[in-house]
Amino acid sequence: MATVNGKEIMRSEMEKSYQDYLTSMGQSPQAPSAEQADIVRLNILHQMIEDEILQQRAAKLNLAASDEDVNAKLTEMKAPFTEEEFDRQLKQRNITLDDLKRDLRRSLTKEKLLNKEIESKINITDADIASYYSAHKAEFNLIEPMYHLAQIVVTTAPAQQTGNLQNNKASGDADARKKIQALHNRLESGEDFGAVAMSFSENPSNASNGGDMGFVAESALHSDPDAYNAISKLKPGDISDVLPIYDASGPTRRVVGYAIYKVIAREPAGQRALNDPRVQQTIRQFLRESHAQLLKNAYFEMLHDQAKVRNYYAEQILKNGAQ
Repeated sequence: MATVNGKEIMRSEMEKSYQDYLTSMGQSPQAPSAEQADIVRLNILHQMIEDEILQQRAAKLNLAASDEDVNAKLTEMKAPFTEEEFDRQLKQRNITLDDLKRDLRRSLTKEKLLNKEIESKINITDADIASYYSAHKAEFNLIEPMYHLAQIVVTTAPAQQTGNLQNNKASGDADARKKIQALHNRLESGEDFGAVAMSFSENPSNASNGGDMGFVAESALHSDPDAYNAISKLKPGDISDVLPIYDASGPTRRVVGYAIYKVIAREPAGQRALNDPRVQQTIRQFLRESHAQLLKNAYFEMLHDQAKVRNYYAEQILKNGAQ
C-alpha cells in the first residue's frame, strides 16, 4: 500500500487496522460505502506512514524499545486484572498477546524518541513562569468557582467538519447514540480520555487538544441544567454519563448531539498568587505542552521531508477517480 524509505506497508497490515477500527466503533452489520471505507483506509494508512517514519528514526538513533521495556509495560497493564480477565479483554479487542506486544513496542519506541529529541530539550524556568503570570494575572483571579473540563462530543448532523484524527463522523441520531456509547465503554475500560477525544470527538474546536475545554465558569454551566447537575457531582478525574446536547437557538429543546465530560480540576473563587504551587504547576505545564507541541510539529515535518514516501493506495484512488 505504501513504502517508507523502501520499507513496505502491506495491505494485510492496513486491513487489520481497518477491521480493528470498525470493531472499536461497534460498526453495524451494514458495511460502510466504498467511498467511506476508502476515506477511513487513507487516514489509517497516513497514520501508519507517519508512525513508520518515527520508528525508523528511533532505530537510527538506537532508541528502539527493548524486550525488557515491553515486558515491564505489559506487567503494569496486567496488574489490575487476573489472567482470565486480561485474556478476556484481549479477545474483546480481537487482538493476540503478540499483537499487543508489537503495539507496545512501537508506542514505547515513539515515546523514547520524543523524550530524547523533544522533551529533554525543553526547560521552563522560574522567570518564564513569572513572566507568564505577570502578563496573565487576571486569568488567576477567579470571581466564581471554575471547572477545568474536557469533553467528547458526537453530533447528529450528517455533514460537519470533525477535527478528529480518524475523520470519524456519526451519520444521524441513532449512529450518534451508538458511537457515544461505544466511546463511553472504551473510557470505562480504562482508555485515555484525551486520546479518545483526539481520535473520535466531533468538536473541531478542541478535539485536537484532547477535548480540553480549559476552565469553565460555574455560571456558564448553568445554561445547561442537565450538564451542570452531572458535572457538579463529579470529583477531579471522574467522567460523566452520556449527556444530551440541545439546540439553544430553537423554541424547543431539540437534541443535536451527545457529550461525555471529564472534570480535570475544580477551583474555588479568589485571586491565585504566583507562589501558589497550583498556579506554578498550571503555568509550567501549559508552557511545556505548548512548546512541546510546536517542536513536535516541526520535528514531524522535518522527518517527513527527509523520508522517501510513496503512497500506492492514494495513487490508485486518484487513478480510478480520473477515469
